[in-house]
This record gives sequence, C-alpha cells and structure tokens, in this order.
Amino acid sequence: MTPKTFFADLDGESVGDTALRRIRSDIIRGQLRPNERLKLDGLRTAYGVSVTTLREILNRLVVEGFVVAEGQRGFEVAPVSEADLRDICELRLLLECHALRRAVQLGTLDWEAHVVSAHHKLQSVEAKLIGGAPSSVEQWVQFDWDFHHATVSACDMPALMATHSNVFDRYLRYHLQALDFRGKPAADEHRKLRDLVIARDADQAVALLTSHVRAGMEHILATGRFT
Repeated sequence: MTPKTFFADLDGESVGDTALRRIRSDIIRGQLRPNERLKLDGLRTAYGVSVTTLREILNRLVVEGFVVAEGQRGFEVAPVSEADLRDICELRLLLECHALRRAVQLGTLDWEAHVVSAHHKLQSVEAKLIGGAPSSVEQWVQFDWDFHHATVSACDMPALMATHSNVFDRYLRYHLQALDFRGKPAADEHRKLRDLVIARDADQAVALLTSHVRAGMEHILATGRFT
C-alpha cells in the first residue's frame, strides 16, 4: 500500500482515477466543505471528467463515507460531527491494533528500518513545530500517516489494510480541518511507540497506540470545530 499523497498526480493513473483521488483529497483537506452541494457541472469543469464518470466517482465516495447521496437532490460532502469522529476513532483502533499485532509478529528487519525511517521524518517536523519554527501542520499530518502506516505495514491481511486506509483517511479529514498539533506529548508518544514496535512488545505498543489515538481525538474535539 502506497503512502498518502495529497498533491502530486501519480504515474499510470487513468483520468477517472486521478479525479477520484483529487476529489477525495479535496474533501479530506477541506477544500470541499462538509455539507457542500456537489454540482456535477461545476465538478466536470474543475476535475476534467464526464458527468457519467463523476456519478461513478461520487457513488464510490458514498460507499467510502466521504459523500452523502440525497436521492433526487444529488450529492453532498459528508457532514462532520463529534459523534462521527468518536465512531471513526474506535474503528481505527479496532483495525490498527489488530494490524499492529500482526506486523510485530511478522515484521522483518526491512520493516524495522521502514518504521525508523518514517519516524525520523515525523520527528524532524515535530521538533520544528515544538520549537516554534515555521512548519506546516499539514506536512506533519502527512508524516503522521506515514509513520503509523509504517508500523502496521508488515500486516499480511490486505482487506484489513485497505479498510484501515479508508478509515484513516476519514480520521485525517478531521485532523486537516482542525490543523492543530498536540505538541510534545504527541511527539513523545510517537518515539515510545517506535521503540516498543522495534522491541516487538505488542501488548505495550497496542496500549500506547490506544491512548495516543484517543488523546489525539480529544485534542481535535477541544478545538471546538466539530460540536
């Protein structure tokens, strides 16, 4: 599974695949706002695909939880709410904790190196944010995904991993709309999680991941943007 890419086009994509990824990304990043009506004529111009292709894309995004179909009224961007974030958080934990146990059991030396490398990039951005240097919270969100994905990437269950990727996208949507970094506690937890994963301590890693994700959720909710 490839890392999240919010900006650049990917080689080998069809026009429809590119439009799907761009629309999903624009919803996750808040360029298309919650509850916004998705008018086909405007989308056709903005994303360069036919109305037929757009309908297929939007119906797929309905299944993924990013778009709501309003019967004869068409499509709208899915709303956001505290209840929805809490639901997504628990689903993420259900999937990610199981994937983490499998990864710890099956991971190779290359997997360990991948975890360390992903954490190094994340730690670099976190240090800048903590130190008050100009840095992008959106970039931190990208590297946060890269690190958490690295920790579970040795899991041998493709269906679980695909579902986890979708749920993580929905979680990222809240992160990117809040755009607020939790600071040193989050950075410390990432470092400890790296160490526990490399030490193959699945029980402690899962316990830390659980508290880490829930603390992040509460931090997002504390911004007051989703009540």
